[in-house]
Formats: sequence, structure tokens, C-alpha cells
Amino acid sequence: MKKQLLFSCILLGFASASQAAPISLEYQGFYQRLKQVNKGNYQLVELAFSVSKANGCHVNSGTITTEKDSFPLTITKDQRLFLPYDSQLKSDRALINLDVQGSADTCAIAMQVRAKNTKQEYSQSELQQVADEMNALLDRMQGFPMRYFAADIAGLNLEFDGDATVYIDDKAIPVTGTYRLTTSELNDLSRLKTSVAPKVISPWTAK
Repeated sequence: MKKQLLFSCILLGFASASQAAPISLEYQGFYQRLKQVNKGNYQLVELAFSVSKANGCHVNSGTITTEKDSFPLTITKDQRLFLPYDSQLKSDRALINLDVQGSADTCAIAMQVRAKNTKQEYSQSELQQVADEMNALLDRMQGFPMRYFAADIAGLNLEFDGDATVYIDDKAIPVTGTYRLTTSELNDLSRLKTSVAPKVISPWTAK
């Protein structure tokens, strides 16, 4: 059976996400997902958590709290949440607290498999390793928290902030927003360059 899995903005099912502001989420749910990544020791890919800006949801600030301590939460302008992988926080039943502007029940937490870092030039073997690690991580996550079924990804999404040019060997391709590099293209190319580094490289699945 095909898998349509976790990579492109999949909502996490935390019941407390629909409560009134500020939003409080159990750290344990994030920890269990981070544990799947940590087990694999992936060199080039990671799991990113973020708060969708859809419906006007804006995060002002965030903290991680236990009964005794409180720590500031790092949040980027794109509303990505940088969460530690910490078994003690899990044991202490820590909470992720988000102060949001707007109605809390319209905010959604998403997670995405993506490349850890991006650059302007890749060899075929480097891109293949990124794709292989994404497939491996997605396969590892199939059994948690419920059974997922999936085929290998169909390629890679190269996401840019605006206009860019993708160079596949000697071919120049103008791009606005996202370029989808198919598995076939990846297999055939020798080197890929871009006029600016992609903002995000993520898995692409054909529907």
C-alpha cells in the first residue's frame, strides 16, 4: 500500500491545542517523535516543528515549564519551535506553553521532515543521501503513534523565498517558490546548483 505520511505540515493531535490562550501542550508528545529521529542518528535530515500562520495565528513567545522550572523557548520568525530532546523533561511532565495572538483554537502545530541545512551546490551522491535518510526516517516513524503505510518518496521539494534559478548540470530552470526534483531527475543528474540556497528541502510525494 502507498504511504501518505508525515512530511508536509501534518497536524499533531494534542487535545489541549484547542484550549484558550495561552496554548499548553504536553512535551511528551514531541519527545516521542524526537526519539524516533534520535534512534536513527541521521546526519543530513531532521524533524522540524512549527506553528502554522494560517488563520492569523501568531506566536508572541513560548516557554517550557515543569512544576519547578521554566525555560524560554526558541521560536523563529517562521514560527519554528526548537525543542530539546530531554528525557528528564519527559519524566517531569513538562509543558510547551505558547502565547499566541488571535484565537488559540485556530492555531495548529505541524511537523515536517527536512534537510538539516541547505546550500547552493550538491553532488548527486549528497542529494541521494538526503533522500535516502528521509525515506529511512519516514519508515521508522510508520509505527508511531499509529500504523502508517507508505511507498518511497517521489523526490525532493526545494523551497525558495521567491524567485530563483535551479541548474541541473548545464540546464538552467527558472523557479518561483518551489521546485520539485523527481527521483528520476535525481538519479540522472551529476550536480545541482541554485542561485540562492533553498530555504527548505523536504520530501515530495506524488498523490
